[in-house]
Amino acid sequence: MARYFDVHPENPQPRSIAQVVELLRKDAVIAYPTDSCYALGSRIDNHAGADRIRAIRHLDDRHHFTLVCADFAQLGQLVHLDNSAFRAIKSATPGPYTFILLATPEVPKRLAHAKKRSVGVRIPNHPVAQAILRELGEPLLSSTLLMPGHEWPMVEGWQIKEELDGVLDAVVDAGDCGTEPTTVVDWTEGGPEVVRVGAGDPDRFS
Repeated sequence: MARYFDVHPENPQPRSIAQVVELLRKDAVIAYPTDSCYALGSRIDNHAGADRIRAIRHLDDRHHFTLVCADFAQLGQLVHLDNSAFRAIKSATPGPYTFILLATPEVPKRLAHAKKRSVGVRIPNHPVAQAILRELGEPLLSSTLLMPGHEWPMVEGWQIKEELDGVLDAVVDAGDCGTEPTTVVDWTEGGPEVVRVGAGDPDRFS
């Protein structure tokens, strides 16, 4: 049965955030709000977490997980950035973008794309997500909370709690945060290629 946390969307209660992070450190899988929609998250070192997220969303091993970071310093430890990527991505973050880049050795092999050795990274512009990331002190392994057969992600915390109560450890409800996922920009070939248009303006990478 999932713990339910009703938090303020702009000024999340520190006690609630600390309790969520305590669960994450005990290998919980949570649903939490971002600046594009709700997401599923677990610690990177939680080996079972990735498998549980795949099972919830019916994903295969080819799925690109996203490593959600608190700031650019964390992001820079996980992926290789040349000067042009550094400038463009830094100017677009925090925000509703996911960037696919070549992973550094800091990223466990099991989380990177098997052939490309790439990984998705992002820095969300949402007070609750940021509060969780700061309290945790490390990136979150994450995936959009889009269920099999659904056209749109769930937007209500109570609905997430009701439908996923048996497979999640916690639901962090901060109200509606939208249904549009991030804009995804692939940088693995040396320049930006927009592979999914979402909440972020794609024109800045065209």
